Amino acid sequence: MLTGWARQQYGGRGLGRACVQGRVGVIRRFVAYTNEFPWNWTSAMVDEWSAHLIGELHRARSTLQQTQGALILFCEFLLDPRYGWAQECEDRFGTHPVQVCHEDNMARHLADYRGDPRRRPLTREELQALFDYVDSRVEHAVRVGRKGALTAYRDSTLFKTVYGWGLRCTEASRLDRADWYRNAKAAELGRFGMLHVRYGKGSRGSGYKRREVASLMSWAVEAVEDYLSNIWPRFGRAEHPAMWLTERGGRLGSGEIDDRFGMYRDAVGLDKKLSLHCLRHSYVTHMVEDGVDPKFIQSQVGHVYQSTTSIYTSVSGDFANTMMRQAIDLARLREQPTSGEGDDER
Repeated sequence: MLTGWARQQYGGRGLGRACVQGRVGVIRRFVAYTNEFPWNWTSAMVDEWSAHLIGELHRARSTLQQTQGALILFCEFLLDPRYGWAQECEDRFGTHPVQVCHEDNMARHLADYRGDPRRRPLTREELQALFDYVDSRVEHAVRVGRKGALTAYRDSTLFKTVYGWGLRCTEASRLDRADWYRNAKAAELGRFGMLHVRYGKGSRGSGYKRREVASLMSWAVEAVEDYLSNIWPRFGRAEHPAMWLTERGGRLGSGEIDDRFGMYRDAVGLDKKLSLHCLRHSYVTHMVEDGVDPKFIQSQVGHVYQSTTSIYTSVSGDFANTMMRQAIDLARLREQPTSGEGDDER
C-alpha cells in the first residue's frame, strides 16, 4: 500500500522525494501508535493520536494539520477503486479501509489559524489601531516636551518598517541606513525603492541569507524617509550605521524591540499572545488579500517553499466570501454560450 501510494505521488503528482517520504513517515508512525493495519483504522484512533500529539508531545497545530492531511490522502488512495485496495481487503480480511479523518476531528476545525497564535496576522483594524496609538505617543511626548519623543518616533517608524517590508525581528534589528537603495522600476520612491536584508533566516547550518525586498507601500517609505532625515540625526551618533539606535547610542536589539512591541500591544488592548512577528504575518496576509502574486510574496519574505508562505496566510472572512462570489460569477460566465452558439440545436 505504501509503495503504491508513494509511486502515485512521485509519478502522477510529481512531488519531491522529501515531501513523499515525509508523508509515508506519518503513516508509519500512525501504524506504530495504533498497532493496527489501515483496514482496521477508526476515527477514534485519529482523535486519540491527535490528543497525543498536542497534549503529550506538544506539537504545533500546523504540525497536526500536516499529519492529518497525510492521513486523508492515504485513505483517499486506499478507497480509490482504480487501485483496488478496498476490494482486496474485503476479499482477504472481510473488511475494508474507511476515511478516518472528517470535519469534526480535523485541526482546522479546532483553530482558524494554523500557526503559532503569537504570530497570527493582525486585522487591518487592529493594525491601524496599533499605528494610531504609537503615533499618538509621539505627538503627546512632543507636546509636553518629554524626553521620550525620539524613542517613540523611532518605535513608530520601526513597526511600520517591519510591516511595510515583511521583516523578521532580527532582520529589522540588524538594518543599517545604507541598506536602502534606488529601484529603477520605482523611481518615485527615491533612494528607498529597495531594501537589502543582510541577516535573513537561512537554512539549518547555512548562516544568514541575504535578499532584496522591493518597497511597495509609499506611506511606509515616507515614514522611513522622514525618520532618517529629521529624527535619526537627533540621537547624536552620526558615525553609527544602525537604523534603530537606543538613547545611549547603541543598536536596538531584537529582545528590546519585542519588549517595546509588547508595551504598545498591551496599551492598545490587543491579545497578549501576539509578538512582533505578527506584523510579518500581517504583511503576507494583506498582500494576498490585495491580489499580489503568491510567488512574488514568497520572494519578498524570503521563503524557499510556497507552503511556508501559505502557513503565514489567514485571510479574512470578508475576503474569502468576496473570492467565492467572484469564482461563482466567473464560472457562470464561462457556462454561458457565446453569440450564435447552440443555433444548430435550436
